[in-house]
Amino acid sequence: MTNHLTLAVAGSRKTQGIVDHCGLLPQERRVLVLTYTQANQIELTTRLKKHAGDHHHVEVMGWFTFLLRHFARPFIPFKFAGQRVHGFNFDGRPHRMAKGSRRFLDPNGAVYACELGRLAHELVSESKGALLRRLECIYDEILIDEVQDLSAHDWEIIDALLRSSINIRMVGDIRQSVLATNPRSTKNSKYSYAGAVKWARERQAMGLLNIEESVVTWRCHPLIANFSDGIFDPSWAFPNTRSENHSITDHDGVFLVSPQHVSEYVDTFQPQCLRHSVSAGKDFDLDYLNFKISKGMTYERVLIVPTGPIEKFITSNVFLEPTSASSFYVAVTRAKQSVAIIMDKAGLSPLPFWKPKIRLCES
Repeated sequence: MTNHLTLAVAGSRKTQGIVDHCGLLPQERRVLVLTYTQANQIELTTRLKKHAGDHHHVEVMGWFTFLLRHFARPFIPFKFAGQRVHGFNFDGRPHRMAKGSRRFLDPNGAVYACELGRLAHELVSESKGALLRRLECIYDEILIDEVQDLSAHDWEIIDALLRSSINIRMVGDIRQSVLATNPRSTKNSKYSYAGAVKWARERQAMGLLNIEESVVTWRCHPLIANFSDGIFDPSWAFPNTRSENHSITDHDGVFLVSPQHVSEYVDTFQPQCLRHSVSAGKDFDLDYLNFKISKGMTYERVLIVPTGPIEKFITSNVFLEPTSASSFYVAVTRAKQSVAIIMDKAGLSPLPFWKPKIRLCES
């Protein structure tokens, strides 16, 4: 089997794994590396130049650029004779009654981002095999980073690629499924976000894909890794994380912090403060990042403003729904040494409350 998916935990150096893989390939091998976000594209390009700069046949590309360059632009005449693609419309949407090419293209001939996946998928069949044959002539191997960010018709495109002669390798962390290429679409909604693991396991059962689990985190302290494993309902059957972070400081693990002690905690440990959205955490004058924005980042310590469902999870052991669980997992696993969560009461949680040291008054 030539198609592989590595499901990696947070902090497992999965992006570096792609870079190392490219560095070991024969220099004549033609490789395309795909990822969704611009930040990931920049990171991959930078690392590849450093660690595999002599491999001149390795190309980094964004997912939308891939669909535009190799699907929409060359093959749209197969579906709409005489039409040409003249750009990319990221924010626009077609009229709900739009038909024909107006379903996919705005009046200036730019493809709507929200319809690009569907158009690309339909062009695979409309081209009667020509599209995939062209890709097979251009690339020997396609690597996809952060595969959990794909959605809707993207899964149909990956299905087509898995059946091509191109070697497909994908890496991602289903537990960090907080972004999506087309979040509004209902197509393949059962595979959206954390549901992507269902897609992967179905393809493995079909013999199209080999799944490997990468369970070692080099980032998170063992106590943080253990806590992060408990965020998802056991029915997801994720393997346990093994930590290779052996650093010891005077404040390691997962803690609760009373609102009245937040200022002292921040002064003492200087954590990165995280919240779900701009509407949260207004009771504290802190420098926040939103959970989703923090994805891919690493900090020594984090302080988390919990949502209502997160509070219920901690105090009552009520599991979060998948999207909320993914967001909380991202927040928790940004930390190397400590995670603190602002809470009034612990409820059923065994997590300890942090308390400032009592300063004795000088006589």
